[in-house]
Amino acid sequence: MAKKKLVIDLLPAIRKLEVLTKQHADSGLIGQYSSVFKGRGIEFEDYRTYSTTDDASLIDWKASKKANKILIKEYVEERNVNVVFALDVSESMLFGSTEKLKNEYAAELVASLAHAILEVGDNVGLVMYNDTIVENIVPSRKKSQFYDISRNLTNPELYGGNGKFSELSKFLLTSFNRGTVVIIVSDFVGMDEGWKSNLKIITSKFDVIGIIIRDPRDRTLPGDYVGEILIKDPYSHKRVVIDPSLLKDLYEKETRRQEEELLKSFVDAGADSTIISTDEFFVKPIVKLFKLRALKIRR
Repeated sequence: MAKKKLVIDLLPAIRKLEVLTKQHADSGLIGQYSSVFKGRGIEFEDYRTYSTTDDASLIDWKASKKANKILIKEYVEERNVNVVFALDVSESMLFGSTEKLKNEYAAELVASLAHAILEVGDNVGLVMYNDTIVENIVPSRKKSQFYDISRNLTNPELYGGNGKFSELSKFLLTSFNRGTVVIIVSDFVGMDEGWKSNLKIITSKFDVIGIIIRDPRDRTLPGDYVGEILIKDPYSHKRVVIDPSLLKDLYEKETRRQEEELLKSFVDAGADSTIISTDEFFVKPIVKLFKLRALKIRR
């Protein structure tokens, strides 16, 4: 049977992202990203004429004497940040009650953030995983990088299968340098035993961020539905018939507990995280995450 063609339309998401960041330059994604994830040094760029608002310690007296005017040195940040997106492409991500399946939504999010990161001048890569490593694009800022990433994100053959976080953590630890920014994008459903310990291990080497993707039906059952519905486990494929009206309150309570536990797991590991629902545009929650992260760094 042919696999469902993924409806991942990157251009509208990217254009919307660019419009939003231009309209809100002070709180835009690119600005927030570049202020939080800085390069490891600065390099000299050029001289310019000194003004009374400049730091006098930047005056280059030797160059000023030669030019017969007071000059100061200008420096630019040396951007050498490596960012790797670890995208969960397992079976549980092939679900959706909104316009986008979770994996379609996640792919557009990753593509848009990768575009923003490349605009800043940083290296970006992609690891797609389920119970094995499906695809690996090493971090780079070459001209074809965005094309390579988006081509893999829109390939339906790369989606499906069981999830195994331990395989991802093993691959990350042996493949990337210390200090790499690793952004894990997943619904974190059906996590394998010991995943919290693995999260702590990779956080000890990398700068880790978790983006938890949730569909509205991951969080609540339909309240206006009369009768029984059939649900299926994405991994075991076991089916069960339930009555949403009887289980709605209990279901919501349990999903809240699970989400709180997920967020706490990232805190305990020393990593940042956020939960994003597929019925909202992702820029605002991502910007909020970066702002909170910036505040934490300054403390």
